[in-house]
Amino acid sequence: MQATNSFFVMTNIIKTENQLKRNCPEYPFVKAVCSSDNQCKNGSVDIHSKGIQTGRCVVYNATFKTCEVNAWCPVQYMGEPPEPAILRSSEDFTVLIKNNIKFPKFNYSIPNIPKNFNTSCTYNKTIFPFCPIFRLGNIVQEAKQKFSEMAVKGGIIAIRINWDCNLDSWFYDCRPKYGFQRLDDKNIMPGFHFRYAKYYKLPQGEEQRTLYKVYGIRFDVIVFGTGRKFNIIELIKNIGSMISYFGLVASAIEVVLSVVSYSNSGKSALCKIYNRKKYETVLNPSQVMYVSYVDEPHVTLIKKPLKTSLQHAQGSIVESHPVKFCDAGSCCTTESNEHCDNEESEPMRSTESNENDDNEQYELGQPLRQGASSPDSPKWCCCGKCLPTQKYHEQLCCRRKKGQCITTSHWFQQLVLSSRTLKKALLYKDPFLDLTDGNINNQMRHLAYMQYVHWRFGSFDLEDRAVIPSCCRWKIRDTYPKVVNNYTGFKME
Repeated sequence: MQATNSFFVMTNIIKTENQLKRNCPEYPFVKAVCSSDNQCKNGSVDIHSKGIQTGRCVVYNATFKTCEVNAWCPVQYMGEPPEPAILRSSEDFTVLIKNNIKFPKFNYSIPNIPKNFNTSCTYNKTIFPFCPIFRLGNIVQEAKQKFSEMAVKGGIIAIRINWDCNLDSWFYDCRPKYGFQRLDDKNIMPGFHFRYAKYYKLPQGEEQRTLYKVYGIRFDVIVFGTGRKFNIIELIKNIGSMISYFGLVASAIEVVLSVVSYSNSGKSALCKIYNRKKYETVLNPSQVMYVSYVDEPHVTLIKKPLKTSLQHAQGSIVESHPVKFCDAGSCCTTESNEHCDNEESEPMRSTESNENDDNEQYELGQPLRQGASSPDSPKWCCCGKCLPTQKYHEQLCCRRKKGQCITTSHWFQQLVLSSRTLKKALLYKDPFLDLTDGNINNQMRHLAYMQYVHWRFGSFDLEDRAVIPSCCRWKIRDTYPKVVNNYTGFKME
């Protein structure tokens, strides 16, 4: 027997010969066994019955009496099939399976029969894995079954042909892989069988038949596969889709966290951390101040209003941008920095750092003589050079911890206080500036402030909000004083 994508091999048989339409005893199954005519109902039919009951109880054999039926007689035997199977030698049969697969998208088709086909080969998982000729016994064995046991009642075996094809010319691979599996459960209603009959006419014109109940193995051929070929456009589409999925994931997480935050009224630690990371607070520039300590490598942001001295106020660290070193005079102008890397600069010489261009010489590398700390220095001062003040925003020292004041360093003298440096910077901006003008001290003082901010804060962007320490501020004022001693100081508005 053969059907679409399957074939049947008979392994066992029960044959009932010379059946005629007659009245005869039913096969003795539970509902057909009787002891008197009262137990047999005329005209009734049971699902297991071979015909229509006549209402009589007759002798079946020496052991049983059964209800008489009008059927093809004698009725077929309903017991177990012969064991061992009558056609058990069919395990040595071979079958040639022809399969052709086509991938319409790539307009490519291929048969399972190799180009150099050896007709004497038989499929073997190790030796001949691509041979399309199969021995039935080997198929059942690959399905982890015994042919002699399966042949008694039959069964269903799946022959799976899997095509996993790479159709790219540089890495071509398209060959079938065979697999085998038993589909019926050998513990629950195992086997496979069906009936058929052959009919004859007797010389008297009466019809006669031979009924066959055949058992066997049905082989179902199941073909599936995948064809792959590189396509740059598909790759771009898939990458775009993947990126869009990341956006969906972010949106889903956002919704979940929003629900959690709403249910907890935003009081959970997770919600607070999430909101702090997600939303960046943009501060009004007039509400912050920036400070820099000589013994700390970063700039600190302080929020207003202050509840204590600026020296002891807690703040957050912000990124600073150190100034590239070049000629000292160029540090106070952003324009000159652009040319520092292109100009040949002469090594910095020690300058005269007196208020009136003193003749006293300083050599770089030699520490300045540290002046004595003032006994009247306030408690918040760590360098001993700051002056007392009642304003919280002016209570700032150059250091966070006790130590030497930055105003005693050579770099402060050279970069901030040096009149040569400041005059060079003023002339850089205005080559025709009159350095003998009576207002030159004010310009040099303001330029010294800017020079300090650029040196210690790394950027002119912070100039308006950067607070210069008390010791540095008064050192600059003492060096370049006003005619009238009234200084504005840091503006808090």
